[in-house]
Amino acid sequence: MTLRFLLLALTCVALTQCSSTPSHVARGPTRWYYSFTPGKTAVIHSNGLASLPAYAPISVHNAIQAANQIAGKPYVYGGGHRKLYDRGYDCSGSVSYVLNHAGLLRGCGTSDAFRRYGQSGKGEWITVYAKDGHTFLEIAGLRFDTGGHGSNSSRGPHWSTSSRPLSGFRARHPIGL
Repeated sequence: MTLRFLLLALTCVALTQCSSTPSHVARGPTRWYYSFTPGKTAVIHSNGLASLPAYAPISVHNAIQAANQIAGKPYVYGGGHRKLYDRGYDCSGSVSYVLNHAGLLRGCGTSDAFRRYGQSGKGEWITVYAKDGHTFLEIAGLRFDTGGHGSNSSRGPHWSTSSRPLSGFRARHPIGL
């Protein structure tokens, strides 16, 4: 275990214990952090696509493949809501596309609706983070988001290992994942 990883883990524990998160938001870390676990965490390649972890359930494989299909498409407000296959996607359209193709959702949800999706808390393989106005996914340890690095700017669906604030987000996950 590297010193950097150990410090990151201790920071996450400290943030979890010292969080002043409002009661309507699931308690947990105040930032999303990338953490690699061999055989369980997907990897982002130089082409911007993610590879499948060896031991993931089939629905996780399907989610990663679906996310790869729309990664790099432009951000389009309302994209993915009227039709599943669109020229671009917004945050909830991206999340809906991925969860539909993984067999974990029917139709399209909004960021507000994803605050009530599945079960409360972080999932083992897939977590939906949602607040009023934005939503993103963590799939096999990677973040799939339309938000820009370090800000809420929109740049279209993409994979990321960059940390991001979780203030106001609720963590939800599909049952069993």
